[in-house]
Amino acid sequence: MEKEAKILVVDDEERIRRLLRMYLERENFEIDEAEQGEEALGMALATDYDLILLDLMLPGMDGMEVCQKIRERKATPIIMLTAKGEEANRVQGFEAGADDYVVKPFSPREVVFRVRAILRRSSATAYLRTDTVASHTILVFQDLTIDHDAHKVTANGQEINLTPKEYELLYYLAQSPDKVFSREELLKDVWHYDFFGDLRTVDTHIKRLREKLNKVSPEAAQMIATVWGVGYKLEVPK
Repeated sequence: MEKEAKILVVDDEERIRRLLRMYLERENFEIDEAEQGEEALGMALATDYDLILLDLMLPGMDGMEVCQKIRERKATPIIMLTAKGEEANRVQGFEAGADDYVVKPFSPREVVFRVRAILRRSSATAYLRTDTVASHTILVFQDLTIDHDAHKVTANGQEINLTPKEYELLYYLAQSPDKVFSREELLKDVWHYDFFGDLRTVDTHIKRLREKLNKVSPEAAQMIATVWGVGYKLEVPK
């Protein structure tokens, strides 16, 4: 039977790698393992994984640095595993490019849930494909263009390099311009979390999205508007 997805599990504790492998293989995922940061980085860049489970505290190069270096080259979804549950560490992980986090000690079932939630609508291969199809779904705004079939976002004629989750968030907002979405709605519809998840996840991804757009088009960045006390929307200039 064909495997559903290929996942890299990175943790310096063998028992955690073994536990995750057992649960993920039961779900028909193909698993590779790494126990050090440098090893994980090399594997992540050499292989097109569908998702990476990455421990924050690793010997040598830590998970934060591994995540940043992967992000320089690839948009592979990354879930950070961390014993540090403090908000500052989570936000730092998101800013490094992580799509999600799981705090140790964790339920293996929760990890499987989060893996499936991220893989459901995004994968590195789907995000990076640029094949031409007969009919494109393209959303065109004054300062922003989203080619959904190619998963390509451009502003001022320059392509913006987004992670899968950043892209999903932007595309979700762009499908309903000027409609305000609460953070709870975004967490449920973009992350597919009905009962897991931290609202700061949404805030941090919005912040990263604005920063990336702002580098090439301040006008495009300003389209992602905060509606205080409610949530966010993609605001179309009148």
